[in-house]
Amino acid sequence: MKNNARLQALESRIREAAGDAVSAATIELGELTVDVQPSALHDTCKKLQAAENFAFDTLIDVCAIDFLDYRKEAGEKWQQPRFAVVYHLLSTSRNQRLRLRVFVEESSPMVDSVIDIWKSADWFEREAFDLYGILFKGHPDLRRILTDYGFIGHPFRKDFPLSGHVEMRYDEDKGRVVYQPVSIEPRVLVPRVIREEGYGG
Repeated sequence: MKNNARLQALESRIREAAGDAVSAATIELGELTVDVQPSALHDTCKKLQAAENFAFDTLIDVCAIDFLDYRKEAGEKWQQPRFAVVYHLLSTSRNQRLRLRVFVEESSPMVDSVIDIWKSADWFEREAFDLYGILFKGHPDLRRILTDYGFIGHPFRKDFPLSGHVEMRYDEDKGRVVYQPVSIEPRVLVPRVIREEGYGG
């Protein structure tokens, strides 16, 4: 109860400082999640980092979420875009955590980079770009970090094929790695039932 009161007070201070930038806020399982408008993300993060009454000096993580299947299941009840970028913040001086979430449109999944606010955002943003295709405007070196440079697509998107688009192999004749279409043939796995003689009777 005491922690919830503390989180409610934090929510009120954030709403007061950010104004219309905050579209929603929820407290669940002892954690505060604040939804922010994409256009106001950078300014909101700057306030949360610089203002003494927030002092979120540490960016713990940046990740992305693909709500594709959730959208299909929820139907008309789901009114948010397909992708969300989530920022996990920590105030070491105030011993508080905060989750910031910003939804981005599928047609142009782009948000402002926060690397100028928290240097730790560098590789986190590159990872979200590589795996989900989220673009971070103003990032000084937005390139793949986990997949190969010739990789096609973004493997954590829920519509990405399990077998991928291409495979790579070493070509003896060319003396280098080459890309080729995936040679794995999809199989329908049907369980094979083997029964011993006299089974069941």
